[in-house]
Amino acid sequence: MTTGHSEDASLRVGAEDPALSTRLSEELTAFNNDATGAHDDRGLSVRVTDEAGELVAGLVGWTWGGCAGISEVWVRADRRHEGWGARLVRAAEDEAVARGCTSVIVSSMSFQAPGFYRRQGYLETGSGGGIPGGHTRHHFFKDLGRTEGGPRDQGRFVESRWANTTTLSL
Repeated sequence: MTTGHSEDASLRVGAEDPALSTRLSEELTAFNNDATGAHDDRGLSVRVTDEAGELVAGLVGWTWGGCAGISEVWVRADRRHEGWGARLVRAAEDEAVARGCTSVIVSSMSFQAPGFYRRQGYLETGSGGGIPGGHTRHHFFKDLGRTEGGPRDQGRFVESRWANTTTLSL
């Protein structure tokens, strides 16, 4: 549907458009890299699989310019409350440190895991309403240079790296 136009351009509203999403991501990455001088953006993923190779839990995010971001974290319902979320986040933080990052940012809806991130040492930097069901979106930050107990200890997980993936073995 065309909702606006000029002689040299038109505006269209439509459904999800993967090609548009990819193009916008590429353009914004180029803009952000030029604006900051940081050209080291990389995806980050951590996955947990069981002996049958089935996905138990996963995390996806990114690193860029000394900062890491957690985009999505999920743990299968029958494996929740076993500590996988904390292990996923810790593995991502360790990889971020290995990539030279000094901080992590993440957002969580009030019905998701804001308490979880607080327990992992994240500080809430803001929140906003307007989420369906009267919920709130919470924004968090963690300084990776300072953790309880001193410097970050490495090697807390059995790791197998392939591409940008860390696999936590059961």
